Amino acid sequence: MISSKNLPTGQFGGYLALSITCVVWGTTWVASKIGIAHMPALQMASIRQFFGGICFVLFFMLYKKLPFPNRKQFGRLIMMAILMFVFANGLSTWSLKYIPTGLSALVGTLYPLSVVIIEMVFFKSRQVTILTFIGLLLGLSGIGIVFYETAFHHQSGGFLFGVGLSVIAMLSWSFGSLILTRSTFEMNPYYAIGWQMLISSAILFIFAKLAGQTIAIESITAKAWWVIVYLVLAGSILSFIAFIYSMKKLPVAIASLYAYINPLVAMLVAAMVLNEKLTIYILWGAIITLLGVFLVNYSIKRNQKNIIAEPEQ
Repeated sequence: MISSKNLPTGQFGGYLALSITCVVWGTTWVASKIGIAHMPALQMASIRQFFGGICFVLFFMLYKKLPFPNRKQFGRLIMMAILMFVFANGLSTWSLKYIPTGLSALVGTLYPLSVVIIEMVFFKSRQVTILTFIGLLLGLSGIGIVFYETAFHHQSGGFLFGVGLSVIAMLSWSFGSLILTRSTFEMNPYYAIGWQMLISSAILFIFAKLAGQTIAIESITAKAWWVIVYLVLAGSILSFIAFIYSMKKLPVAIASLYAYINPLVAMLVAAMVLNEKLTIYILWGAIITLLGVFLVNYSIKRNQKNIIAEPEQ
């Protein structure tokens, strides 16, 4: 049991913040699944990003007195909004209409593996060690087990389409992450996130309209609104604050553990709340996948690279 008396100053709060990050970001997948049962997925993602973005932008503009982004910054913000929020968050939310919560969360966790592969194929800059190769093999094998077992128990249509949406979302986050690590951007990162959310909310709304995935505002149920409130306040604000605090108070390797706990939280909560199938094969497949992702990240750290973190949902 962790006692505040046995920890350096601030570390107890760091572990508490880490716990909040793990639980909240894990449950946002389940909340999104509940929400899209009552309204179109893309419209819900659009509304969530709008309110989340407004909170961030107003805070930094009114309280921190940060200036309005210039033309060059806006170009960068639009590109990152499309990659990180329209495709990554929007499509992963849409995927929940067709596939189980745990599978979508687990596919999202694979993005460190795809970053390594993308760098190997397109940039020729990633040296693959034996540990990295083992991690890649375990990650792909584990997701294969979960995919097979989930598909075997899944009865509704659109399963492969949902998996495709989830994979595209994961790859989009991977490319966005590579762009962030390979270039400099002279702008407060959290102020930038707020603008990316706002921009993505407009693009997602247009996509939702074109795809016929909108309903009248007055037709949105109270349950769907409560889901959006939870996603904005807990998923986009509280968990971000907790994550930043944990990164400041704890070693990076420990603060990054949320990436391996989130999918397990999503699977367990979905099994309890949504009655999603959770077999021993799915659980072991998830553990093998996360072990593979951990080994890849660990091998990168050993090569003096930054540990790659998972995206929030």
